[in-house]
Amino acid sequence: MNSDFGFTDTEFMICLAARLLEDRKTVFVGWGIPQVVALLAERLYTPHLIQVFEFGAIGPRSLTPFVRGTMGGASNVYRSLQWTTMNWAFSYAATGYLDYGMIGALQVDPYGNVNSTLLGGTYERPQRRFPGSGGGNEVASLCWKTIVVLKHEPRRFVERLDFMTSPGYLTGPGAREGAGLPRRTGPFRVVTSQALFGFEEESKRMILLGALGGRSVHQVIDGMGFEPIITQKVEMLDPPTPEELAILREEIDPARIIIGRPSG
Repeated sequence: MNSDFGFTDTEFMICLAARLLEDRKTVFVGWGIPQVVALLAERLYTPHLIQVFEFGAIGPRSLTPFVRGTMGGASNVYRSLQWTTMNWAFSYAATGYLDYGMIGALQVDPYGNVNSTLLGGTYERPQRRFPGSGGGNEVASLCWKTIVVLKHEPRRFVERLDFMTSPGYLTGPGAREGAGLPRRTGPFRVVTSQALFGFEEESKRMILLGALGGRSVHQVIDGMGFEPIITQKVEMLDPPTPEELAILREEIDPARIIIGRPSG
């Protein structure tokens, strides 16, 4: 919790990710944080954002408040431009119609490859197994720009994943194309509760672009399993605004299902 700042880690990640989206673009929306990001962006920054849901709803004007445990419910299909199937939703991504995708992560490596499946052990005998990616592999493989959202914990940034669930730039320049993935697609930004990362054009390695105001570069990268490239001028990231917090807390998630509560 960022209790000293009056907002939660999740609220900061949601606000930061919402500011990255562009109006009149398409975004592949998953349950939880990505969905709340899209709702906030739609209400403040991108009124003509087109949300695409894995189950087949295209361009709904999702109703609030956010409802626990629902994805294909009535609130997420309201006034959809099209209501199709999962196959159609992914075919739109495969044919280049989806600008942004957004996924969560247990682990991320220097090239933006994501693990959301297991920790420790082997696939057959993991120490901990998680629900997995849903459509995360398709999102990371096919959307033009993938945004990864995860809590800023050093143990999540690793040189080598325990398991690769969704591809980033794989092993570096040319690797995605060599694996048959569409050109010019791939990881765009990694949003954490302390920082914003991108990927260097030539090396495809992760680069620190910004840090939440009050945190130094050393504080951000200390303990990470690899050292990211540091941009020449690290941006100071603004905290959530009163307007962003009001919409999140009063309209989108008043039950604090996703955003949580500041401690203290």
